Amino acid sequence: MKLGLTIGAGLTIARRSDAQGRTLNLYSARHYNTDEALYANFSDLSGVKVNRVDAEPDPLVERLRAEGDKSPCDVFITTDAGRIERARQMGLLQTVSSEILQAAVPAHLRDPDGTWFGFSKRARVIVYNKAKVQPAEVATYESLADARWKGRLLVRTSGHIYNQSLTGSLLAALGPEKTEAWARGIAANLARAPRGGDTDQIKAIAAGEADICLANTYYLANLMRSKKAEDRELAAKVGVVFPNQADRGTHVNISGGAVARHAPNRDVAVKFLEYLVSVQAQRYFAEGNSEYPVASGVELSPELKALGSFKEDQLNARVYAQNNAEALKIMERAGWK
Repeated sequence: MKLGLTIGAGLTIARRSDAQGRTLNLYSARHYNTDEALYANFSDLSGVKVNRVDAEPDPLVERLRAEGDKSPCDVFITTDAGRIERARQMGLLQTVSSEILQAAVPAHLRDPDGTWFGFSKRARVIVYNKAKVQPAEVATYESLADARWKGRLLVRTSGHIYNQSLTGSLLAALGPEKTEAWARGIAANLARAPRGGDTDQIKAIAAGEADICLANTYYLANLMRSKKAEDRELAAKVGVVFPNQADRGTHVNISGGAVARHAPNRDVAVKFLEYLVSVQAQRYFAEGNSEYPVASGVELSPELKALGSFKEDQLNARVYAQNNAEALKIMERAGWK
């Protein structure tokens, strides 16, 4: 017996009498408490138990490689296109042909060969202290390298993949020489040696330790919605610029998912990926962790709405992901620690 459960965006999860007791083995590098409800909802709809293995991205990739064809993993999920592209290049993932995924995920947010798909996104923006900076002064990523910002800029390390992907997008837009000059400007303008995550940079800007920083949008949105009054007060002191609106648009990155190469439960794995781009699941991303949905027609969280709309860079995520290694070399040569 086969039952169809429609959960939005034309997506139907097939539920069979033999689905009870089946398991989807999920290797996840996402560590957000709100994802619990997302996975529980899939189980309720499909009758499939989700067995999660949570770890940092690189150890998960190494585990997949070491397990080889004995791996129980059905679906691999991670943050940043650079990480999931690395798994693809290592031959750890398999291609998927799905009209649902093709229709829901914009072309620039999925692998051209259908190996991995973005299911949420975030913009890497410039955050500034409202009392010290005019937004027009930081209209582009390139402007951050201007000497006027010497001693006024904060950013996390070059070793973090968010910065490698951003620099990879500049590499595609500007070429290696201009990108290295930009990275040298970033290193020269730092108010302190890079440390901490994006939230730390935002809080330091609000506290007056520097004037501008780079951060992903969901870090600021989560401060805006925090239950702690001090977090909301800090968020109110800063503003956001979506860079490069007059040309290529703002760099966006993804959380992405793929079916593992040796997935024991391939059919369920594909249905799970299709579920992640349904309207219902996309709302979890928007409301749970202040991430932008990839599918159209999904309402944003109030905090993301407050940040305003923006034009996003249409560069395919695979391109800047493949540029990660060269981007890191460039940043290191430039003195960006």
